Formats: sequence, C-alpha cells, structure tokens
Amino acid sequence: MHDLGYFRSHLDAIAERLATRGFQFDVSAFRDLDVQRRAALTEVEQLKAQVNSESQAIGKLKKQGADTSELQITVRALGDRIKSLDEKVKEVDETFRSQLAGIPNVPHSSVPTGKTADDNLEVRRWGTAPKFDFEPKPHWDLGPELGILDFDRAAKVTGARFVVYWEAGARLERALMNFMLDTHTRHHGYTEILPPFMVNSASLYGTGNLPKFADDLFKIDKHDFWLVPTAEVPVTNLFRDETLDVEKLPICLCAYTPCFRSEAGAYGRDVRGIIRQHQFQKVELVKFTRPEQSYEELDKLTADAEDILQRLGLPYRTVVLCTGDMGPSSSKTYDIEVWLPGQNAYKEISSCSNYEAYQARRANIRAKSSKSKADHVHTLNGSGLAIGRTWVAIVENYQQADGSILVPEALQPYVGSDRIAAQPSKSFRP
Repeated sequence: MHDLGYFRSHLDAIAERLATRGFQFDVSAFRDLDVQRRAALTEVEQLKAQVNSESQAIGKLKKQGADTSELQITVRALGDRIKSLDEKVKEVDETFRSQLAGIPNVPHSSVPTGKTADDNLEVRRWGTAPKFDFEPKPHWDLGPELGILDFDRAAKVTGARFVVYWEAGARLERALMNFMLDTHTRHHGYTEILPPFMVNSASLYGTGNLPKFADDLFKIDKHDFWLVPTAEVPVTNLFRDETLDVEKLPICLCAYTPCFRSEAGAYGRDVRGIIRQHQFQKVELVKFTRPEQSYEELDKLTADAEDILQRLGLPYRTVVLCTGDMGPSSSKTYDIEVWLPGQNAYKEISSCSNYEAYQARRANIRAKSSKSKADHVHTLNGSGLAIGRTWVAIVENYQQADGSILVPEALQPYVGSDRIAAQPSKSFRP
C-alpha cells in the first residue's frame, strides 16, 4: 500500500512509472475524488468554526434573557450538515484506501522497463553446465526409474500435481531442508523459526496476497484459515501492528514450511514433473530493515540464496526482473534460475524481492528509536531455496550413465551416502 500524502504529491510521476508494469491508473478520477475530499474537509472546518461562533452567541443571549430558539435550530442544522460531511469524508477515505490497496508498488529506478520475461536483464552467472557423454534425462523419468518418485499413487491419493517421494527421494528432500536451514543460521546470520502452516485473512492482506490473489490460494471451509502459499506470509505478519526498535534492525528470519498453491493462472505451464505442484516445500528468508539499508540487504539476501547453489555445485544465473514481470507488491526482484540439463533450460528456484514499505503499510509494521518518530520498515524476502526444485536440480545435474545420482559433497553428511541408486525392488515400491 502507498502513502497517501506522497502518492498525492507525485501522482503523475507514479502513474507514469506504474504504466511500465502494465497498470493503467486513472489519474483524473483520483484527482476528482481528492477534490471532493478536500472540499468536504474545508466545509467541515468552516461549519465547525460557525458552530463555535453561534454557540458563543447563544451563551451570551441566554445570559441576557433573550430567545435563542431559532439560533439553536440553526446550530443543530449545522451539526447535521457537519455529520453528513464527516460521513462523506469517511467514505472517500475508504475509497482511497481501497484504491491504494489495489495499486501495485512503484518499481525502483534501477528496475529495467519491459513487458515480459524476455525483457528481464541477466546480471551474472555462476558455474558451468555439466557435459554428458549420454543423453541426460529429465527428473520425471529418472525419479520413477530409481523408485524415488511416484506420481501415480499421489494422483490416486490426492490428484494431479502432487507427488510421493520414496526412500532416498524422501531422504534427499529432508536433507535439503536441514542443509538450507543450517547454512542460513550458521553462516548467514538468520534466526530460524517454525511458523503456523495456516494463516488468517489479515495476514494475507498484509503481504498483498489478498484480495488480488484469492484464486491462487487454498481456503479452509467454515474458518478464517488459509493454507500458506509461502512462509513469507506468517513470518512477515509476526510483527503486524507492532513498533520495532530501530536499533535492532535488520531482523533476519528463516523458516521452513510446506507451501500450497492452486496455480490458478498456470495451466499448461510445467505440467510434467514437480516443477509446479499444488504442494511443495520451501525455506524462506525474510528481513525487516531500515529504509536506507533495504537495497544493500536485498543484495545480501540474494547472495545468501545463491550461496546454497554454490555449495551444492549447481550452475545458475541471476536476473533482475523488468517492470512488467515483477509481482505487484515488489519494488525490485532478482530471480535466481538453476540449470536443468534434463530440460535444457534455466528454471526459477528463488525470487528475492524488496517490497520497501508496501507490505509494512498494509500490515502496520513500524520501527522507532528514542530519538526518532515511528516509521514504516522495509520488508524483503526470498526463497532460500525452493526445496523441490533444488531436488530436481541435483537429480538432473548429477545423473550418471548407469542411472544413479551422485550426491553433492556438502549434502552427503545429511543424506548419509554419496550416491542414490536403484534399490532391489520391494512389493510396495513403485
């Protein structure tokens, strides 16, 4: 959400910048509404001054024994008019708040202008794509062949876009979760938390998921509970309606959660395998910072996410999203895309974003010191990483000619072996 005063003072420039992300803002309608509000406020102040003057006159006339009935009728009428205007101002303010809640964040000046992902700007690459002396397979073939992925039974139990991990597959998923959390807490300075996996509507409004993305979420019937689409929602809202000590910023938190998304707008995209599932696991990084330090902290957060891939030896590239490809709450976003040889493509594995004060205004998160007034913090978050997609990257990048999978050295203590191979068949295995 935007600051109304700043928004009003920079309306044309903001509208022009918002247009670069495909959002057409009706400046004239906004100004007309603002004129109505200002006119009503001006009239209210004038009427209140008149009421005070007339009330004083009534008091003097009563002391003189004069009849004040007509003057009192006039004052009561003025009071009714003031009440009516106050209601009008309240309605206009609610309209302003509703409009501001639906307006995307303003892209940072460093964000490239563009319409689609084709206009994103690559900023760096790390690692070299592996070369194979055989045709590399995608994970949706490797997993079932090794007996570590089962799509058919998941579809029977639940439906499409779910998967069952078996044995070494399940162990690899759990190992990645522990490895990521350990790395972020021991080496990157984050504090680990385990939040609820369901949140209320106020939390989703605070992070900008509601009302715009309701169709992408899973709602619990008969309760004000929603399954979390990402740990960003419960972790950011830990401090909703609170004022933090500015001296303790930045606050850096990390959390593991399963994530649940309906993928309402993603039909036909990544339909094979486990790239785009209704349920997946993720480790999330969240920061609360001072406004003047938020872009430095965004670079650090992105580097922390990249460090996971470097420790695992997985090649990747980092791109800055253009104005038309960013999420509506973000001021600037870096996407980290890991190389998947089985698909001969880079695929997003983390989005690292600075929301500036957009979420903090919606969630009412402020910070102050003994020498300063309370002001909204800046919030940042990013995947550190998406566990399922990291699982895919390991399986596809470390596949061997015999169908086995080498385990990256950094992950071997967590997995308990240096290789994943097909095991002797068991009657209950796929």
